Amino acid sequence: MDYERSEQPGGRVATPTAVKILIAGGFGVGKTTMVGAVSETRPLRTEELLTEVGVAVDDVSGVEGKTTTTVAMDFGRITVSKDLVLYLFGTPGQDRFLFMWDELSLGALGAVVLADTRRLADCFPSIDYFEQRGTPFIVAVNCFDGARRYAMEEVQLALNLDPEVPVVLCDARERASGKDVLIALLQHARGSSRRAAPAAR
Repeated sequence: MDYERSEQPGGRVATPTAVKILIAGGFGVGKTTMVGAVSETRPLRTEELLTEVGVAVDDVSGVEGKTTTTVAMDFGRITVSKDLVLYLFGTPGQDRFLFMWDELSLGALGAVVLADTRRLADCFPSIDYFEQRGTPFIVAVNCFDGARRYAMEEVQLALNLDPEVPVVLCDARERASGKDVLIALLQHARGSSRRAAPAAR
């Protein structure tokens, strides 16, 4: 791997900490776009063309212009600092691929649940999944052109989120915006681990 390396006392070479992050959410919410926007390497994509056969299976209402779908995962990488590298795994959005989530979730520090305010209900499977597993997550509202804007408190209430779960705005097309989302997740996950740690005696 082409990690940035730094010298430690005694001549040892330190390698960055590698952290696994999931990018989840409903069908057509922008997961593939976000992974591609923030990845510093060419992202791995497993997209296939939507077919007439899939119309009866995949609900494309609200995303009628979408022509492809992720059938396994998206994968990318971003170096946050010389000490930290994030590996991003975008999950497939359709219910028929939920069986893959257990494998993708192994070892993940946390997750970003992308949301589209025009189809908020599509977030619930992801939110339920991470709540049941105890995986720290944040909700990132992808600001689609023409979509109505809501206060973050309204989104949190509509999704019935725990008050400690952050809700942030983002543009999945913009690298800087996606990076801000990932940093927000890291901060939340760190806070969650501190709250979960047993009190010192």
